[in-house]
Amino acid sequence: MSVAALRRATRETVSGLPREFWWLWTSTLVNRLGAFVATFMALYLTLDRGYSASYAGLVASLHGLGGVVSSLVGGVMADRIGRRPTLLVAQASTAVSVALLGFVHHPVAIAGVAFLVGMASNASRPAVQAMMADIVRPEDRVRAFSLNYWAINLGFAISSMGAGFIAEVSYRAGFLIEAGMTMACAVVVFLKLPESRPQRVPTEKPVDDVGLGTVLRDGRFMSVVGLSFLVALIFQQGAVGLPVAMGEAGFTPADYGMAIAVNGVLIVVLQIPVTRFIEHRDAKRLLVVSSLLAGYGFGLTAFAGSLGVFALTVCVWTLGEMINAPTQTGLVVRLSPVNGRGRYQGMYTLSWAVAALVAPLMSGVVIDRFGAEWLWGLCAVVGTVAAVGFGTLMRRLPAEGAAVAEAPGTAKPEVSAA
Repeated sequence: MSVAALRRATRETVSGLPREFWWLWTSTLVNRLGAFVATFMALYLTLDRGYSASYAGLVASLHGLGGVVSSLVGGVMADRIGRRPTLLVAQASTAVSVALLGFVHHPVAIAGVAFLVGMASNASRPAVQAMMADIVRPEDRVRAFSLNYWAINLGFAISSMGAGFIAEVSYRAGFLIEAGMTMACAVVVFLKLPESRPQRVPTEKPVDDVGLGTVLRDGRFMSVVGLSFLVALIFQQGAVGLPVAMGEAGFTPADYGMAIAVNGVLIVVLQIPVTRFIEHRDAKRLLVVSSLLAGYGFGLTAFAGSLGVFALTVCVWTLGEMINAPTQTGLVVRLSPVNGRGRYQGMYTLSWAVAALVAPLMSGVVIDRFGAEWLWGLCAVVGTVAAVGFGTLMRRLPAEGAAVAEAPGTAKPEVSAA
């Protein structure tokens, strides 16, 4: 591809999106650039504080449990008090709790603050996704979600490298840097992002008619949540099952780091071209294909005997990840009533948070009792089940916009692109 063609492709990918989207995108990027706790929590507790691996695992679980709780709370807040206030509260709370984590020493205090960090940091996700759906035109949403996903991975890739050097000097400095950058995100939201929650007209029913009970009774949407949980279980193995299996096979932590780095590099390099390829293609086929790529990408790990083959399997499931993330998020918006987007996004976020809790237990039990090959075979089975599920579900989906019409009230039109 020539330089001119590359410039044209980039311009077409980023054009037509509203200014508010780019401020939200910037906030996401800055937030991920400052990521430190999630990456180095275990090392901080075991190497710097001298706690056992079991305690580090407990703290990680409490951090994840906090995310489970706040998935629903953040979604309800986004609908009730608005996207912008929810983001401000979540980001300010994250900054304070992360900074506090660098100063507490008692094991009970560390565990408690880690739970608060998990709650605060995950509470903003439903609001971000709901605001993005509010301000971006329906035909541009897959592209917008993909660009946001690209920012998440770009920020994480850069922060992971930088955080490693920071950790060698001071873990506390890492916590304080993350707190500062998270507070900077709150400042961006406060100064640049207006409230995007659709306003109802006086003749409408109350917005709160779309409650969590409404979400739970929406069988079609809850089917998507269930399938999302299955797919998330597979992708979580890149962080929990893969390092354990590689370690048991005699590979070093550095080997695992090189293999998993392929995931971040591919997403940063290929997410925008992949977005251009999938943007206007059939969502059913994309979700089926991405589920199969995820399941069988990890399934192929059973045959990996060298670092190069491990890296190749990472390439396969990473392609599935790049297709799945924006397509599935767009599907959630498609099925969500306008005045219930926060709650629906919260339930969707919950599927990933619960998977993050279940996946370590699942991989550990399967590897200990049956061996890593059974784990990878199970991933292939789960991926196949998810693919069949998406294929069946998508046959019964309404046309774009039908879910909005089913909402308890009809909201005002969404913000259009500038």
